[in-house]
Amino acid sequence: MSRHLPVVAGRSRQLPCQGASHCLVSLLGMVEGGLGGRIAGVVGGSGPERVLVAASFVNRVGNGLFNAASAMYFTLIVGLPAAHVGAALTIAGLVGLSAGIPGGHLADRRGARAVMMGALVVQAVSMAALVLVESWLAFTVVATVDQVAAAVGGAASGALVARVGGERPAAFRAKLRTFVNLGVVLGTVGSGLALAAGTRGAYVTLILGNAASFALCAALLLLLPHYPVLKAPPRERRLPAFADRPYLVFTALYGAMGLQYSTVSLLLPIWIAQHTEAPRWTAAAVFAVNAAFCVLLQTRIGSRIETPHDGGRAFRTAGLLFLVSCPMMALAAYTPVWSAAGLLIAAIFVHSLGEIWESSAGFALGFGLAPDHAQGQYQGLLGLGFSAGQAVAPAILTTVVLGLGVTGWLLLAVFFAAVGAAGPALARWGVRTRPGQAVVAEAAAA
Repeated sequence: MSRHLPVVAGRSRQLPCQGASHCLVSLLGMVEGGLGGRIAGVVGGSGPERVLVAASFVNRVGNGLFNAASAMYFTLIVGLPAAHVGAALTIAGLVGLSAGIPGGHLADRRGARAVMMGALVVQAVSMAALVLVESWLAFTVVATVDQVAAAVGGAASGALVARVGGERPAAFRAKLRTFVNLGVVLGTVGSGLALAAGTRGAYVTLILGNAASFALCAALLLLLPHYPVLKAPPRERRLPAFADRPYLVFTALYGAMGLQYSTVSLLLPIWIAQHTEAPRWTAAAVFAVNAAFCVLLQTRIGSRIETPHDGGRAFRTAGLLFLVSCPMMALAAYTPVWSAAGLLIAAIFVHSLGEIWESSAGFALGFGLAPDHAQGQYQGLLGLGFSAGQAVAPAILTTVVLGLGVTGWLLLAVFFAAVGAAGPALARWGVRTRPGQAVVAEAAAA
């Protein structure tokens, strides 16, 4: 939604960091006319926007380096049993869930940039400490500290994105997600090199590289202007997000729709390996196609979804696209080898479109229905709902859907369509319950 955020003094000045952030973007476009050049061309925007894009890109490259190889490091190099690694990550994740909303509230009251920088510094230290871990208890403690800081930083990041986004936040968030996806892809490619080497030194390099990405991201945030804290209305309750029924319902629906991410990363690879005749490399191919489509199309589609009403319709569109893609994936079990591979590629294209519409809807509704002075708290609540959905996704997808076979896929498709169908009504309800924002939303829609 095209909301008028408070104008910060000096916001229109050319920031001293502009050249530094532009250098990172230029690196992406060194191959003239190539993919990097095309993507770098969409950054544009103000100095603060370029800084936040650069910082997020650096951080996500580090995440990509670490995420793909972390489990293998602790099982193969450190020697922890896989069950112990899973238990430690589960404990850390559950504790981290409780930190998002308080962290977001702190960002609203003390400044999103400062809180996010503090969280990034903690993550840099905890990530570096992982190279010293030799026991399950130490791993659990360090992982828990990291997850708490990640939850706090994620909520603060949402508040900061809302401030930096300016008068066209949807376009900025779409560009930001494009570079976030690209960063993860590049980092994952780098992790593949370390996995091929298989040595302790290679794995340690990935971990320290991720730690350095947190530190560099925090340093880049120093180049952002200081955004003053927005005052809450008089006599507002301490945590208004918990009394906002439309937002609570959206949080639940957004967490439910988030099962689509595990559909690609978990359910589909298992389905390809166990139920289709497609070559095994098809699992990697569909993942790469999914990432590529999201990088190339996120800005083009997402920049047009600005108001909560846009978000409601986009949520419905996403559900309908998943209604098409899930049966296509299921039918791959009944087609010959190369036909199955082609059908899966076509299915992942449709699914990727649905992912873009779904994420864009999440931006428009998640930010558009949240009051400006409490963005951090509301983003913390939304993150809690999303994380809860991701936590239960493996159990649902691997038992219910895989257990029922094609019927399970069809039920999953109908589930996504039903959740998405609630989007337009939810948007109307949300706008109706916040009159001040409704006027701005309707003006923007007109």
